[in-house]
Amino acid sequence: MSFVECRESRGLGVGGGLAQKATISESGRDVVAVAMGPGKRHITKPVCEITYALREEGIDTSVIVINAGSGVPADAPDVSTGSIFGLDPIEVDRIQQFKVALIHLGNVRNHIIYKARLILRNVDLPAVIVCQAPVDFEDFARIGIKTRLVMPTKENIATKGRIEEIVTGVVRGTTAPQNKLDEIVSKVRANL
Repeated sequence: MSFVECRESRGLGVGGGLAQKATISESGRDVVAVAMGPGKRHITKPVCEITYALREEGIDTSVIVINAGSGVPADAPDVSTGSIFGLDPIEVDRIQQFKVALIHLGNVRNHIIYKARLILRNVDLPAVIVCQAPVDFEDFARIGIKTRLVMPTKENIATKGRIEEIVTGVVRGTTAPQNKLDEIVSKVRANL
């Protein structure tokens, strides 16, 4: 049996509902699931299902919901979304305490790769990327992210952390199929 501290501040909706941005639920120090803040486009449902599947397999998994989780980083080429994705120093410190980062991102290809770069630029962890859009190791390496299969040139390396695995086809706002949950559990376990 384990105890999960769900959040440090009040959530959204009746009775607390979904985790609010700038919160962390702590359950051990193995894996941290990094989630964008809840909103119309950033549905937290897959993150909850993924976290539950990992915990069910005995993998201690905590969740951090990024305070500035919408938009793209300031150095991304398409900064026209109106909001800027970023990390607070306390979020960097919290993420760095874990062994593996499971980074859940959305369905806009450019947003996925630039958000991953910002996170891995600040934390030195192996990472598993989970998203809806089809992306591959080359997409990430092209902008300086270290990956298991494709490395950027030495002078172009822009991250401390490294992408070890990628799971695509996890659709926002819908139930994650069992085969995707199994794939995520397998890829996370391989990096612990």
